Amino acid sequence: MNTRLLGLGLLGVLLLLTGNLLHGQDEPKAKAPPDPPDTPREKRVVQVSQPVVREVTDYADFTGRVEAVQSVDLRARVTGYLDKVSFKPGTTVKEGDMLFEIDPRPYQAQYDQALAQIALHEARLKLATVNLDRAKKIMQTNPGAISQDEFNKFVADKDEATAALNAAKAASEASKLNLEFTKVKAPITGKIGRPLLTVGNLVVADQTLLANIVSTDPVYVAFDVDEHTQLRLTRLKGKADNDTDLPIQMGLSDEEGFPHRGKVDFVDVRANPTTGTVSWRAVFPNADGLLKPGLFARVQLTTSAPHKALLVTDKAVGSDQGEKFVFVVNDKNVAEQRPVKLGTLHGGLRVVTEGLKAGDKVVVTGLANLANGDTVKAETVEMPGQKR
Repeated sequence: MNTRLLGLGLLGVLLLLTGNLLHGQDEPKAKAPPDPPDTPREKRVVQVSQPVVREVTDYADFTGRVEAVQSVDLRARVTGYLDKVSFKPGTTVKEGDMLFEIDPRPYQAQYDQALAQIALHEARLKLATVNLDRAKKIMQTNPGAISQDEFNKFVADKDEATAALNAAKAASEASKLNLEFTKVKAPITGKIGRPLLTVGNLVVADQTLLANIVSTDPVYVAFDVDEHTQLRLTRLKGKADNDTDLPIQMGLSDEEGFPHRGKVDFVDVRANPTTGTVSWRAVFPNADGLLKPGLFARVQLTTSAPHKALLVTDKAVGSDQGEKFVFVVNDKNVAEQRPVKLGTLHGGLRVVTEGLKAGDKVVVTGLANLANGDTVKAETVEMPGQKR
């Protein structure tokens, strides 16, 4: 009986070992003990730079449009049929150049008629003058031969003939002007667009638009300045009517920077209460004709005298619900989030007006997931974005 029980026990042990082998189970391993609670984390590596100290001049950017200094919608001053177009569209015309000609024959006939009227009234005046002179001599030699009423009539005839002659001369001047107006000439020097009528069409005086002429050199650039900048400039200049003659820079949509130099020549006398802006205008030379009226323009206006400022790269600046900040590493290698106020961009660097000191170590790389109070390992590098 004992032998049988012993065999059953040995069989059970054998089956247990065989099952473990079939399931690939090894003997359980001991777990590693946890790290001690005071084990320090590996320090994060960031790069830091000190703010750049540089003399800068503040500016503000605006958008505007190029405008012609002079622009004329060309209209005829007499009615008639168009006989001739004497210019090439898109070319430069000079003041006084003949551009259009309206059929002059009706106006030539009117002028000729006016000249004939002058000749007629000159003859009548000559006759009235002779009659009056004769009446004067008769009254001197034979006072009773001509009555006073007859003498007065001779005087009135001369005066009437004089007035009629003057009226005829005035009518002839009007006819002469109308005849001259049949030749439509350029009132200014500039570039002319395409003719809006072809030969044979009826031109109505003071109504029919014939073409447009714009001056090309110099040109205006019109733009609107916000009221905060307007007030700052007025206080800076110390006088409300001293905003003109300020230097200004301008660039077109495809240009780098602001290569064109000009001067402010007009500031509106009132602000627009709807937009909160003031209309400004600057004048720019345009000898090469690049600045065409209607083009989009980027304008940069100087808003301060030169002054020293602290500058950092824009990559170092973060934003939290609209508030700007940078990370500064203190003497204990702890990253501190520092709120800052920013100014304008200069040569790839941003002016910091508040929140930094010259010797601060500003984090410029490694900001991702960096939190206030993190212990870091700081590597000092040159401020990125500086132009050499």
